Amino acid sequence: MTELEAFRAEKDRFFASHPQSPLTPEQKRNFRGLDYFPESPALRFEATVEEFPNKEQIVMQTSTGDTQTYVRYTKFRFSVDGQEAELTIYASPHGFFLPFVDALAGKETYGAGRYLDPEVLPDGKFLIDFNLAYNPYCAYNDQWSCPLTPFENRLKVPIHAGEKMFHA
Repeated sequence: MTELEAFRAEKDRFFASHPQSPLTPEQKRNFRGLDYFPESPALRFEATVEEFPNKEQIVMQTSTGDTQTYVRYTKFRFSVDGQEAELTIYASPHGFFLPFVDALAGKETYGAGRYLDPEVLPDGKFLIDFNLAYNPYCAYNDQWSCPLTPFENRLKVPIHAGEKMFHA
């Protein structure tokens, strides 16, 4: 079992039985695991980023009409199947946050987008692994409040990695 397969199996166990799972009791009864794209090493980046000089605060709307404040921290550029793309990484007191919507949204992936938690590497680069892209909890249960992806993080390219759309 690969490290990614083990991670996904543990997540499925959490969703199936943990009290803090986003699934309702009814969803848990029928849950057979999340649906994922196959692992794609080409969508795992150790990215050199471009920090924003003025670290502007932005307010993101949430799925329940609330708001959350983040700092526009940095951006990174990458290529997917020969197509150039760019995403903004946000900072909060809880760490770094990368919400994105790709060309598969609403078809193969959750329509409001998916999330990543970029990791800062010792050399100052960021590890951005789309194989770890996950659905926000509001994709499973609309009782959860989730930040909505800002316009600047809406991609025209498909990201065939990470979690697919949830079907109860």
